[in-house]
Amino acid sequence: MKTFKKFKRLNSNAMAIDETHKEISTDLTENIRILKELFKDCSDIVFRPIIAGKAHAYVLFVDGFIDSQSVELHGIRQLLEEVEKERLSVDLLMERVLSLSSVNEITKLDDVVSNVLKANTVLLVEGLNKGIVFDAKGGDRRTVSEPQTESAVRGPREGFTERLRVNTALIRSRVRSNRLKILSKDIGEETQTGIAILYVEGIAAPELVEEVISRLDKIKIDGILESGYIEEFIEDSAWSLFPQIQNTERPDTVAANLLEGRVAIIVDGTPFVLIMPATFWQFFQASEDYYGRFQIYIFLRILRLVFVFIALTLPGLYVAVTTYHQEMIPTSLLLSIAASRESIPFPMFVEVLIMELSFEALREAGIRLPQVIGQAVGILGALVIGQAAVEAGIVSAPTVIVISLTGITSFTIPRFNMSIAFRLLRFPLIFLGAMFGLYGVVLGVLTVLTHLCKLRSFGIPYFWPLAPLSVKSLKDVFLRVPWWAMDRRPEQLVKEDIIRQSKETSAAKLSEEGSSS
Repeated sequence: MKTFKKFKRLNSNAMAIDETHKEISTDLTENIRILKELFKDCSDIVFRPIIAGKAHAYVLFVDGFIDSQSVELHGIRQLLEEVEKERLSVDLLMERVLSLSSVNEITKLDDVVSNVLKANTVLLVEGLNKGIVFDAKGGDRRTVSEPQTESAVRGPREGFTERLRVNTALIRSRVRSNRLKILSKDIGEETQTGIAILYVEGIAAPELVEEVISRLDKIKIDGILESGYIEEFIEDSAWSLFPQIQNTERPDTVAANLLEGRVAIIVDGTPFVLIMPATFWQFFQASEDYYGRFQIYIFLRILRLVFVFIALTLPGLYVAVTTYHQEMIPTSLLLSIAASRESIPFPMFVEVLIMELSFEALREAGIRLPQVIGQAVGILGALVIGQAAVEAGIVSAPTVIVISLTGITSFTIPRFNMSIAFRLLRFPLIFLGAMFGLYGVVLGVLTVLTHLCKLRSFGIPYFWPLAPLSVKSLKDVFLRVPWWAMDRRPEQLVKEDIIRQSKETSAAKLSEEGSSS
């Protein structure tokens, strides 16, 4: 009997779904019957009945998605006060009654459903075969605040929020040009997640824009809950550890990349915006690199790249040298290491592996715990466990120093998704160093470099402009030349409007420096 009732209920719901493809009827009762059947057991969907003159009407919205005061002042009250003397029509409602900025008409019941679920408000009136959709979004949402994952010493403090139109407005406020195009799509059969594709017409290559849209059109899934879903679907090499799409919480970063010819994707419900294509060097550039003295940030960029090499290879080199190549270590240092390892029961490989796994466990615990407790666990845990492990004779002091230095250098990478890739690659290099010594570490590094040279991001070589070499584009890789010298956009990205600034700007600056000297 229960099975029969369940089947009957599912069957009636399926019939209601079929009926949504119908046109909106002049019979309001029939329209509301179908919609109530469709939204059965959806307690957050509000059906607000009102009487306007001699006609009955319904206002439909999702509770918590709309600003109830806007609906009351600019919708329901206006409707009750203005239309008693006149006969209702769609034009009258749109032009004279609903005093809201965004008002549109719809003709199908499935348009009613989709607009209600997209946080719009729908008005259905007896005797009219069209519905009125108006925007009265509101509710409690996180406001614009400083980005949590990309702090900067100098630069804007605004960060993206979870609301799509707030995020597009943050970009539009920085790129005030009619060439900034924002295309909208919905992805997800059940979630109908709104996304926005942003690019600057005339700067971004049309082929790149078409490729992004083509890859998005191929996504068929029940739901998109975060931009990470989109990233995995559209990236070139899903099996690579290295990210081929940049994500950011900073509007200024997105605006700067749009002006270089890249495309951005904003997903409703997440503050992380995707930027494509991305190159390897892009992940070692912080937004504040462009806001301070260029000499300082040239030094910092070179420092980051040196620390990246240390973060990747130091544990493997330490295992390889202490296990197979002791002759490479100065005698005094070798005696110090040997004395510290005298009572250690594990080989060097196991010792390093224990410390690496402990360090990663502490780092993960510090992230997952509440912020105040997490910081205490990360700092005190490393100090206490490291000291206790050395005193207990489980690990040696030089090993603790090596692993601590490796962990610190990995924090210098500005982008978390690139940092974690290097953290994971350390473990294969440790294994190779334990098995084959320095030959194994060199072989591992060459394998990583080969893989990086083979990767592409939306047709752009991942290691560009170093491989293939483009001397003109090296101005913003290892170095960050002054702004007046960066007169051209990246040639791999831009096909037409490649000039960033007039030649007079650079010439004036150079002549000014020459006269002062």
